[in-house]
Amino acid sequence: MKSAFVISALQSGAGKTTAALALMAALTRMGRRVQPFKTGPDFIDPGLHRALTGVPSWNLDRWMCGDDYVRHLFAAKSNATDVCIIEGAMGLFDGGAASAAETAKFLSLAVVIALDVRGTAETAAALVKGIEAFDPELTLAGVILNRTGSDRHYRRVKQAIEAHCRCKVLGFLPAEPQIRIPERHLGLYTAEDGVINAEFAQKLASAAHAGIHIEELLMASAINSPPVYIPAPSPPPHPNAPRIGVARDSAFCFYYEDNFDSLSAAGAEIVFFSPINDDKIPNGVGTVYLGGGYPELYAERLSSNRNMLRSMRDFALRGGAIYAECGGFMYLTQGIVDLNGHIFPMADIFPVKTKMAKKRVKLGYREVTLTSDSILGKKGAKLRGHEFHYSEMEDMPPSVETIYDSHEGTTGYRVKNCTAGYVHLHFASNPQIAGAFYLAAATGVTANT
Repeated sequence: MKSAFVISALQSGAGKTTAALALMAALTRMGRRVQPFKTGPDFIDPGLHRALTGVPSWNLDRWMCGDDYVRHLFAAKSNATDVCIIEGAMGLFDGGAASAAETAKFLSLAVVIALDVRGTAETAAALVKGIEAFDPELTLAGVILNRTGSDRHYRRVKQAIEAHCRCKVLGFLPAEPQIRIPERHLGLYTAEDGVINAEFAQKLASAAHAGIHIEELLMASAINSPPVYIPAPSPPPHPNAPRIGVARDSAFCFYYEDNFDSLSAAGAEIVFFSPINDDKIPNGVGTVYLGGGYPELYAERLSSNRNMLRSMRDFALRGGAIYAECGGFMYLTQGIVDLNGHIFPMADIFPVKTKMAKKRVKLGYREVTLTSDSILGKKGAKLRGHEFHYSEMEDMPPSVETIYDSHEGTTGYRVKNCTAGYVHLHFASNPQIAGAFYLAAATGVTANT
């Protein structure tokens, strides 16, 4: 029997990530093959999923990638698993067609509600009743009562929900700080911060086994007709595959797994390196890909690694192709200015400084249009992604070429052969991207030659 369900909540911060991770930990320890997913454009939760289950977690985002891609991706990645757990983003109904509720209906999956019951008891039944009434077409597998204060508290909420609602209560998770993941300005701590270790995973699994009726949940979310996956023929290996260097460490860890798949499918070889720890770009790399992350938290270490900064700048000045987004863009500026006004020099490729802000600067989906041919594709191509950051650039000098723009005013820039912007692009939004990356890596300057 294969089971699959979307786990969601009424709002962000209600503990759905904790509930999802607890179930992943418990099921993995039961010997079940668990495949995690995430609705929406988030990077942090998929990284936590991967650290706990040992397999990549995939974003199911209908706005960025389209219905056909999401349907194919879910079928492909769920094909050889026992349980699929899709963690929703924000609240259950937030996000239109990309919401957890609409994604569940689109994929014919049941929903498990992680209901935060702190500070409430019988009133929780009204919330569940409201969900049932708001969208009668939604299939609810049940409710997990999150952050319960005591056995008596759990019984009171359970009795009220089952007396007034159709939905079953599938158990609880206690209000225990030992199973919570700490948060900071952009959200939860990342997997690269080491928050998912063996001891923490065991605590999560124990909490799920003690409080959640796991077998009942699996029965309620059983798939009668699993999606059919017909694999596409694999391309023949390229004898001289161009190398694409991807910065991946604690400072740069925001990537869509699909982007790597797209580049590999195009024939490129992915080579990971660390701007924090390595002293140069890997040999033979034809294109550098700098994703987002938390460079501001590692600004001192990044700035003090002068050999890597010199390697990056030299590669750029020789015409090497670099693509950077958000945190990677910050790394290519003159420096990062922290909230205390301290400047940490960076690669100095783009002639501006990045300043950290006390409040979020931008958040939302973005569709950008290329204003000239680039490493991202041909002029006029439309690409989709997401923007989310607590930093802002100084005004870019007019002499710097713009490479894309959007209705929201977000702009991408190019200096020599370095393209950068704040938008995290999903390569599945336009098949041109992987091909353009491949071409840049295959025909351009290579590192350290």
